[in-house]
Amino acid sequence: MEMVSSSQRTSTSSRRGRSFCLRSMLMVAFHVATSSAFSTPIFQETATLQRTAPSKTVGVEIELPDFDEMFRRIQAVSPLARLAVQGGGSGEGGGFGAVDDTILPEGQKWKNLQKSKGKLVSQIDRIDNFQNLGPPLLRWRASMKGPCHGMAFADFIMNVDKRQMWDPQIESVCELYPIFDLDAANIAMGFGKFGDCKKLGVGYTKTKAHPIGISPREQLTLCGIQEMHDGSALIWGTELEEWHNHLMPAGERQTRARSHLFSIALVPTGEDSFDAEYSLQLDFGGNLPHWMTAPLVLDSVKSMFGVAQPFFETDGSEEVQKRIMEEKIQGEKFVDRNSILFTP
Repeated sequence: MEMVSSSQRTSTSSRRGRSFCLRSMLMVAFHVATSSAFSTPIFQETATLQRTAPSKTVGVEIELPDFDEMFRRIQAVSPLARLAVQGGGSGEGGGFGAVDDTILPEGQKWKNLQKSKGKLVSQIDRIDNFQNLGPPLLRWRASMKGPCHGMAFADFIMNVDKRQMWDPQIESVCELYPIFDLDAANIAMGFGKFGDCKKLGVGYTKTKAHPIGISPREQLTLCGIQEMHDGSALIWGTELEEWHNHLMPAGERQTRARSHLFSIALVPTGEDSFDAEYSLQLDFGGNLPHWMTAPLVLDSVKSMFGVAQPFFETDGSEEVQKRIMEEKIQGEKFVDRNSILFTP
């Protein structure tokens, strides 16, 4: 039997103590960060304070947000997003089984609207008038069958054909100005701090008139997709400001709707399953009461999960697996990825 000296035991105990203290300090730091996570602006109106990157359209610059602040906000309201970013929560027993629901955004408690393990959308929560902005912050949780893939899931938001499968009011959704160099975004994010940015650009959305009397709406957002080393993904978006209106497409302007916060976190829970958490605070704009518009948003997103599930489980499972393999090969070769890192 190997004998362990008292000095070795002391060293081991010391390391464990330091490890525990470090974890405790990180948790305290996160609590402090989330308590003030919404006080810093994401964009800067003053041009000299802005950080920009060129788009693939010559002459069009994209203002990059304060990524630390933006991802703090997302992690504050979405425990699954926090798990995806921090890592260590994928695989069997992970996902919702590993999230920490004790950390509350701005100290506000969630009101549960639905909780049923037997349903695809197992839980829906809300916080009314979040940040005193008017509309409620809504959060949906679903456990999905099929391969976890952020780009494929994002198609149900950003691809107009897939979007219309669950959102009949959508007229147009498109990426107007994709960023020219993804590595410029990754550098601004702190390279790996929030995973690998696989997509970033300015997007535009326009809706049709709603049968209940809601006129068409439009949005101008900066959206992106992050991929983590364990297969998790984070789809995110933030509304652009008035000083970005020159990026709007030509045409008659509609009432502006605003997504104060939007994210979808995906964490694999096995070889062929993943958990998804959708967080959204959407203001329809105009003078519409939030008690009338919130149920529309709630049911619409539930429908999205209902459409996406059969795609990932059966209809598109093979297609998604093929995309995963192709992207793995593509990533290893760095093909078709413009990069300032390779500029002499």
